[in-house]
Amino acid sequence: MKNIHKIAVIPGDGIGPEVIREGVKVLQKIAEWDERLQFQFDFFPWGCEYYVRHGKMMADDGMEQLQSFDAIYLGAVGYPGVPDHVSLWDLLLKIRKRFDQYVNLRPIKLLQGAPCPLRDVRREDIDMLFIRENSEGEYAGAGDWLFKGKPEEVVLQTGVFSRKGTERIIRYAYETARKTGKTLTSVSKGNALNYSMVFWDQVFEEIGKEYPDVQTYSYLVDAASMYMINQPKRFQIVVTSNLFGDILTDLGAALAGGLGLAAGANINPERIYPSMFEPIHGSAPDIAGQGIANPLAAIWSASQMLEFLGYEEWAHVVLEATEQVLKEQKALTPDLGGTASTSEAGDEVVLKMTEIIGKSFPTTASSNH
Repeated sequence: MKNIHKIAVIPGDGIGPEVIREGVKVLQKIAEWDERLQFQFDFFPWGCEYYVRHGKMMADDGMEQLQSFDAIYLGAVGYPGVPDHVSLWDLLLKIRKRFDQYVNLRPIKLLQGAPCPLRDVRREDIDMLFIRENSEGEYAGAGDWLFKGKPEEVVLQTGVFSRKGTERIIRYAYETARKTGKTLTSVSKGNALNYSMVFWDQVFEEIGKEYPDVQTYSYLVDAASMYMINQPKRFQIVVTSNLFGDILTDLGAALAGGLGLAAGANINPERIYPSMFEPIHGSAPDIAGQGIANPLAAIWSASQMLEFLGYEEWAHVVLEATEQVLKEQKALTPDLGGTASTSEAGDEVVLKMTEIIGKSFPTTASSNH
């Protein structure tokens, strides 16, 4: 009997539809090979083009429609002509907040064959998992705009750090570190942000008493930025706030091959709501429609979806195939120095998956539904 997984696909803007098409291709191929599972994809035309036509980024009942799905697969959001704060807040952040996807997982892992701007760095030295608070913090949307257009104009942007929100993301990070046997690093700015980050540091220390087996470090965000460049092996599991996590993972992407290899998962751990998986590179409107966008980040995020759905072995196959494509350099897109099209790169991942499962078919893959 097949496990049917309902996936809501929001291809979005710019290169989003092009790269998501390749991720769907990979997932469909897995469903062909594995008699235990089946994917049901429903596509939603939401994004900036929808906004231009309807004055909104998604349908009025969009959240209600998405509620019934097992996962959401998002391409990209943003396009010239629609203000970035509209496209971001009215779709991506709306989904994250309404579905309580408070864990953002962003792997920073240097795969074989991926370019790295650092000299004399070993591949195993760059292998981090950032656990970013994803529902409040600096992106809570709290604040005010006073005396608009007047000389005394003032804007207030308020970071929100609740005890519930701070405790649950830090506890999730401790649990992950314990489960994987890795170190845990907290990144904050307690010396300057004398309320929010002092509180963050306090909670990190409090919860740490429950995990004496986990080795921990705590860095200020500016020091962490420096260490990521000159000593990246310091970092294994990293927990940090919404804003710092956003910035540092882009820095990490630059270390691990570029944004074309940057994947992200927005997780509701309790599974009350669907979780969402996305490449984090954005819509890249300057190359949209040319068929040259790198699909590997979208495929990597599909691997994250497989792991979340309980198919860890398949997730590993997808990532191993991606690494083989990078290593052999026969079907790389222009951003990685190649001449392959988006679809050719996706086809090469499928080919490598075929070769991998020919050696070891994952018939014992677990499933936690």
